[in-house]
Amino acid sequence: MSRALRVHTHGGPEALVYEEVDPGRPGPGEALIRHTAIGLNFIDVYYRTGLYPAPNGMPVTPGGEAAGVVLELGAGVDWLEVGDRVAYAVPTGAYCEERLIAADRLVKVPEGISDQQAAAMMLKGMTAEYLLLRTFKVKAGDTILYHAAAGGVGLILGQWAKHLGATVIGTVGSTEKGALAKAHGFDHVIDYREQDFVAEVARITGGRKCDVVYDSVGNDTFPGSLDCLRPRGMFVSFGQSSGPIPPFSISLLAQKGSLYATRPTLFAYNAKREDLVRSADALFDVVLSGAVKIRINQKYDLRDAAKAHADLEGRRTTGTTVLIP
Repeated sequence: MSRALRVHTHGGPEALVYEEVDPGRPGPGEALIRHTAIGLNFIDVYYRTGLYPAPNGMPVTPGGEAAGVVLELGAGVDWLEVGDRVAYAVPTGAYCEERLIAADRLVKVPEGISDQQAAAMMLKGMTAEYLLLRTFKVKAGDTILYHAAAGGVGLILGQWAKHLGATVIGTVGSTEKGALAKAHGFDHVIDYREQDFVAEVARITGGRKCDVVYDSVGNDTFPGSLDCLRPRGMFVSFGQSSGPIPPFSISLLAQKGSLYATRPTLFAYNAKREDLVRSADALFDVVLSGAVKIRINQKYDLRDAAKAHADLEGRRTTGTTVLIP
């Protein structure tokens, strides 16, 4: 038997129940893996609270990224071997010691990247990849705004965007988080608790504003994010940690400068295996090059995931966090 954290009834961190489960044996196209490290992300909170519906119904095991070792393979899986180090990013299911998973969602972890680094960066790092390289193709000379710059995606995206030659502006909620963001590629940081981020963006850019705004905060930063964009700039809403953006008339985009707006997800961008592999390879390459460094700022035992969730929601974490089975 294996142990897992499951949510039987939506609620607060206490809704996470640590219990024994049978992971089963792999069928065709599946792999049984033993986790060595599991990433923590805000999307896990969404599944716990019911903001996002569980893909396979209840009970749900949260957790979208992890690394581990292949224990057993089902029929038809010829690109993996027992003992391979692997990692993945999927919507749910990672908060456990062992699990079955569709093998086509797994990628091999290259030498030079630890299991804990892989677990900490798959969902966050591939999110940074599709945002920077596919949703809006950031290039040298672009100016970007990223909200929640000291978060897990932010610290990766800041370094990567700087590596691409962009001017990177971020919002943070404290002086300490601002220093952390500046150490991870951000040229300018705005403390949204003390400053009007719209006015600060205008000042920093000399009135030109930004080519793209990446916003995972949602309600609290809208519609201000739109006011930070140059004409025909792009608003990328990819999360809602402060609550969903309220309904708005699409004519608002015209009024604010013929703006583009999109609500992408990692799982749509990486639905095809070839896209997943390209995304992971790009992430591994930029990390192995040293341009993006993956630092793990918090570690919790898997059984203490409720405390990790409470700290995450209370904004007491920064950067990447891993759970250790």
